[in-house]
Amino acid sequence: MGSLGPNNNDISPFNPLDPEEFRAQAHSLVDFIADYYSNVQTYPVLSKVEPGFLSSSLPKTAPYRGESFEQIMDDVRKFVVPGMTHWVSPNFFAYFPATVSTAAFLGEMMCAAFNCVGFNWLASPAATEMEMVVLDWLAGMLRLPESFMFSGTGGGVIQGTTSESIICTLVAARDRALSTVGSRNINKLVVYGSDQTHSTYTKACKLVGILPQNIRLIPTTITTSFSMSADTLRATIQSDVASGLVPLYLCVTVGTTSTTAVDPVDELVHVAKGYNVWIHVDAAYAGSACICPEFRHYLGGVERADSLSLGPHKWLLSGLDCCCLWVRHPGLLVKALGSNPEYLRNGPSEMDSVVDYKDWQIGTGRRFRSIRLWFVLRSYGVENLQQHIRSDVKMAKVFEAWVRSDPRFEVVIPTRFGLVCFRLNPVQKSNKGEMEGLNRKLLDWVNSTGRVYMTHTVVGGVYMLRFAVGATLTEHRHVAAAWKLLKEGADVLGIKRVNVCR
Repeated sequence: MGSLGPNNNDISPFNPLDPEEFRAQAHSLVDFIADYYSNVQTYPVLSKVEPGFLSSSLPKTAPYRGESFEQIMDDVRKFVVPGMTHWVSPNFFAYFPATVSTAAFLGEMMCAAFNCVGFNWLASPAATEMEMVVLDWLAGMLRLPESFMFSGTGGGVIQGTTSESIICTLVAARDRALSTVGSRNINKLVVYGSDQTHSTYTKACKLVGILPQNIRLIPTTITTSFSMSADTLRATIQSDVASGLVPLYLCVTVGTTSTTAVDPVDELVHVAKGYNVWIHVDAAYAGSACICPEFRHYLGGVERADSLSLGPHKWLLSGLDCCCLWVRHPGLLVKALGSNPEYLRNGPSEMDSVVDYKDWQIGTGRRFRSIRLWFVLRSYGVENLQQHIRSDVKMAKVFEAWVRSDPRFEVVIPTRFGLVCFRLNPVQKSNKGEMEGLNRKLLDWVNSTGRVYMTHTVVGGVYMLRFAVGATLTEHRHVAAAWKLLKEGADVLGIKRVNVCR
């Protein structure tokens, strides 16, 4: 691009992608990012800004003339960094981690550099085929059957989030069922999950036309560590069938958001398969741990499921966004989501000899996300990724042991992965409201220090604190400092230490 014309001599030539300018600014930006990672542990983890802080600090309109890179970076330092909740901080123990790594960062740079829109094979053959390769690689690491792999009869695709994976498979399941019962009976379709299934499941079901009253969330209890009961599922499905309804879809969770509860995949599959239900295994968080042999049993029975999704951005260092979805029958997905406008027709697609990923997702355009995951898998290998998982689990187990050692605290749910669910319970109080209030005060105090960020949940009527170990930079010393801070918070609340054991 050049100047607008011969009468615009006062306007500098516009070149938005000058290689040498890019080289200089990118070097400067990498230095800034490296410094940020080096110093992030010193920042308050939870931002302390008030709503509206940024709109009141920045101009009301976009600049008419472009500003310098230095000016922009000054505002990043002044306004953006203080307004961030620092997910990459080693003191971030909230929600679930959003892991990143050098390899993921470099892969993201490559993705941005190529800037391809890989909706079909022809639009960028390398983008399509690399995605097929890395999805088979990861399937192999998880010891999935060949029915989920391109090397077998299935295949995988990278979605942005688990929500997208669930919507896509719900649509495929819905269309398969309606081809048998007729579209007029869509109001008879029933879907199943547990009361611990992620909240996005209900949203996804509504989006694909499932009536709210036909969404069954099976109650769970603390006696089963909040996992779904196969017997209760069977009774629920049988009742629906007797009422003339059509069982459609079951979402089985391996590692629920609140407590990392694990639904018994094999038992639930055994029940659902008898009713031609589409079975989806949502392993968004805990599925990554199954690359380690000692955790693989949690996926037992997955070979009979119809689809499986997990998020490498949560625990496999891939950075956002990256959700891997595998399906046993890709044809059902393509039939439900496929489109073939004239302007996208081409020889390879018409011959049905290639994968066109636009037909495996909601939208048409897509980023070259697979190159980021490829960088991670090649740079670190299976061994290092397994070690990363095991290190996080070990730190969580150490934290759990510290909680058990202090009579003022109790572990509510035994720790399986990298999440510890616990609460302050100094004298085994029976007053539920008083206990909840005490823990709310502790959480507020801890987060107000800026030294740690944690979150809570309520399961089975019990208010509990969540301590999620997994941020890329977290080390043992950060976990130890967080436990020290929690004990200090209990002291501040006036909960005395006693030398007794439960």
